[in-house]
Amino acid sequence: MNALVFHVTTAALMVLMFKSGVLLIGEDTLRRRPVPWAAVALTAVAIGAVLLQVSRPGAMDALEGDPRRTGWWRVVTSVFMQNGGFLGGAWNIVTPAAVAAPAQWFWGGPLMPALFAGGILLPERIDALFGETSHSTDPRNFAGSSGATYFLAATLTAALLLTVTDTRIRLPAAVTPVAGLAMWLAQDNGHGLVSCYGFLLGCAALPLARCLPRPVSSAP
Repeated sequence: MNALVFHVTTAALMVLMFKSGVLLIGEDTLRRRPVPWAAVALTAVAIGAVLLQVSRPGAMDALEGDPRRTGWWRVVTSVFMQNGGFLGGAWNIVTPAAVAAPAQWFWGGPLMPALFAGGILLPERIDALFGETSHSTDPRNFAGSSGATYFLAATLTAALLLTVTDTRIRLPAAVTPVAGLAMWLAQDNGHGLVSCYGFLLGCAALPLARCLPRPVSSAP
């Protein structure tokens, strides 16, 4: 039962953040948006990594984030490996594709991949600042893109909260960091914690995005 609640709340948080992203860019503008090529490239890398993993039996050992193994590249490559079974792998491919598109439309092509990379590299550094230096020895944590995806999605909720004045539209964005923190405290759910990190980075990145040559779109 605890596992079911964990998965349901984790999925609900993603739905909430995805909805925030759609509200941010404007649901009625989706069909008029250009192809988000950076998001397409990110999805292609995720699919290619799964194909590599399936076709090369040693790929997981070489690329996963097992702290007992050496390799500077593992912190990045482990994000594109999957070890959550068929459903977990499918979720970790569909959600980055769904989140990266609105993220590129709002943040722009250069900034969106940078924020995704932040979701890979920053959480561990932030944890270290608060004394959380231990690495998980649970193999379920050695692979998967969900952390970086939730981080990126949370940046959209921050942007929605800070750029839109309609309280009803801002509500999902305001709920996100509260829900994420509650999930972490109640369930030790890391998806909630990285969502809080992503929300904070989104708040910090918004002034930079406004300075970029490409104008930042806002929700109607």
